[in-house]
Amino acid sequence: MLKPSLQLRIGQQLTMTPQLQQAIRLLQLPALDLQAHVRETLESNVMLEADDEAEADSSTTPVSGPESPPAEAYGASEVKTGDGERAAQGEGEGEGEADVEITDDSWGDQTSGPSDTRWSGEDDRSLDFSDQHAATLQEQLIEQLELAHLSAIDLAIARVIADAIGDDGYLRDDLETIRASLLPEVAVTLADVERVLTAVQSLEPAGVGARNLGECIALQLRQLDPSTPARDIALKIAHEHLDLVAAQHFALIRRHLHCSEQDLETALALVRSCHPRPGAAISPGRAEYVIPDVYVRRTDSGWAVEINQATVPRVRVNQGFANLISRSADHAMLRTQLQEARWLMRSLEIRNETIVKVARCIVERQTRFFDRGEEAMQPLILKDVADAVEMHESTISRVTTAKYMLTPRGVFEFRYFFSSHVAAADGTEMSSTAIRAKLRKLIGQENPDNPLSDAKLARILSDEGIPVARRTVAKYREGMQIAPSNERKRAATRAN
Repeated sequence: MLKPSLQLRIGQQLTMTPQLQQAIRLLQLPALDLQAHVRETLESNVMLEADDEAEADSSTTPVSGPESPPAEAYGASEVKTGDGERAAQGEGEGEGEADVEITDDSWGDQTSGPSDTRWSGEDDRSLDFSDQHAATLQEQLIEQLELAHLSAIDLAIARVIADAIGDDGYLRDDLETIRASLLPEVAVTLADVERVLTAVQSLEPAGVGARNLGECIALQLRQLDPSTPARDIALKIAHEHLDLVAAQHFALIRRHLHCSEQDLETALALVRSCHPRPGAAISPGRAEYVIPDVYVRRTDSGWAVEINQATVPRVRVNQGFANLISRSADHAMLRTQLQEARWLMRSLEIRNETIVKVARCIVERQTRFFDRGEEAMQPLILKDVADAVEMHESTISRVTTAKYMLTPRGVFEFRYFFSSHVAAADGTEMSSTAIRAKLRKLIGQENPDNPLSDAKLARILSDEGIPVARRTVAKYREGMQIAPSNERKRAATRAN
């Protein structure tokens, strides 16, 4: 017969406390998403309020460079790490890291970390970017169609055609699909759809509604005066010989069209003057704004890392409510919200400290880049930074994703500074980013009439102590969207 018994077991496990989960979630949020999250929390948690009267704290952290003093020079600006760092460090999900326990003693009523400016829970207009767009391509087409005095049926067909036109101005659906989408409300034939499509193709911008590149160019050429020199030749090229133009077979085109070399050059000039994506002028790509999380500046003692105060939400506990519930055993819900408010403030502190710490480590490792440019970029991987700051690689991955730093050389995502290692001839290692920069420089300095081939570029790099294969050079060149040597030579010939 089985009897109940007590057994004592010893084991280790990673406990994902609510505090730790929140710290991890905030750590990986971009600046704008973080501010939106804090605004939502301010609306739902009465124990939390925007800190409008907080005193400014210094957050500049000097970074040791070749000319800067040692770590003692950091002084009071040194980023302090304690329970907060261990909380951010312990978020590797079951990856052998130590247990993390966060107690109530570590949650003070302090504000959320270094900031020199005040942050309000209300809309901060200084951070809002205007994102106003004109009417879309489809809306402009509909406006023109409504003024074209079309019948009700033709207007219905034209609306469906306009909806099937992409942002680049091309018709994405075939005519049969458009006819079928009108059923059963409107029963029309393919001839009717073709006729209305012709009307749509007469609208602005010129070339809209085309089904391929040749038709797009032809629609734009037909709007030229019929007396334009070489217009008819250009139309034949658009309809029949664009593949020969792309292959640079101009002698073959002249034989097909029975035209002179001068007429062919004039016709090609007309073709090249046409817009291959007419809709792009109406629907340009939406601008993507980046707010840097840290600033990197040169100082007398080296490079300094400073957190962007505009991205740091400043919140605090509502002391009025906190004092009220401290004198009463009731108000369980308010006590829960008070704890959540303190967790949020501490999580924000952890986030700021971790971002500054990782950014400082990156700048220390890439000082030569900031001094000399891309060609001096050093090889760096996540593990290098993780070992230096004593955090897990998954933490570094979260910190470096969608985080940006503003430097004298431009705005860069943290991940830009990480690249693979390539062994040099002297036993040292070079960054693949530095090799790409060298390739870009060599190609930029080449003789346009005699461009460097991939094999020649590989030999030049090998002579400089960077042994790379020709296929590696080709891969890097294609990644930088640089044409091969034969195409660069043809482009130089046309320019001359």
